[in-house]
Amino acid sequence: MWLDMSGLIDEKSLGLIIGDARRKAGVTQQQLCQKSGLSYSTLAKIERGAIKSPSVFTIQQIAEALRTSLDALLGIDTSQGSKRPKKRSKSGVEFVYFDINGCLVRFFHRAFAAAAHDTGASPDLVESTFWHYNDAVCRGELPMEEFNAILARQFKVKTFDWKPYYMEAVDPIKEMPSLLKWAQEHYRIGLLSNIMPTFIPTMIENGILPNIDYDQIIDSSEAKAIKPEPEIYALATDKSAVEQEAIMLIDDSRANLMAASKLGWHVLWFDDYNPEESISKIKSALEF
Repeated sequence: MWLDMSGLIDEKSLGLIIGDARRKAGVTQQQLCQKSGLSYSTLAKIERGAIKSPSVFTIQQIAEALRTSLDALLGIDTSQGSKRPKKRSKSGVEFVYFDINGCLVRFFHRAFAAAAHDTGASPDLVESTFWHYNDAVCRGELPMEEFNAILARQFKVKTFDWKPYYMEAVDPIKEMPSLLKWAQEHYRIGLLSNIMPTFIPTMIENGILPNIDYDQIIDSSEAKAIKPEPEIYALATDKSAVEQEAIMLIDDSRANLMAASKLGWHVLWFDDYNPEESISKIKSALEF
């Protein structure tokens, strides 16, 4: 999703605001790149105003790294609240979080077979190595570069990059974009996912995830916590700007749902083998 700068600040003004916010935070460009996951050249171009209509997710990454809001960097006055009308379901839901893997896309197990084929490593080695380090990468503890280096050593190849294998193998659930657009018309919505760094903006830009105006995106690699850990739910609650009892989580993991339910969230299990039935349940639960 790219920023429509019409009616907002121009690129040069945006660059000046970001540079000023970075300096006020006492952060160098190199440090901000590390915190946000951006390349130095991209950040430098943004601060110079040399990128026309930068990705909204890039600016959000910068905002989160500087502990400020996207609206603040864009110069948007939020004192009057969101312009999009909000509803409250009969059950009290105002904000809906959607998981990604298993809800918006089908999981990526084909990537293991492809990696084994290309590297000559055994399928069980590929899968066991991946799962051994997956949580640490999704939690933001292990950088992607180190993860890929570990995989390369284990598979006995010079280099390896997991991200293209995931992107090639993941299968969007075709019924979900229309559901998200329907939910967005009536409620505030967001993504809440255990996922590796930079995967969400790439999936949106590549059309794997719906390119819509999400109210919040809780990326585990940025939150430094994964579901079902309480820290990520606390962050998601805070970012939603509603009470815990007004949040619904759509997820395919019962452990994640149980953790959310204990906090007072509404929860619904999503069955990616029967998406139509799950969508019907979601719409029924969100009646208003």
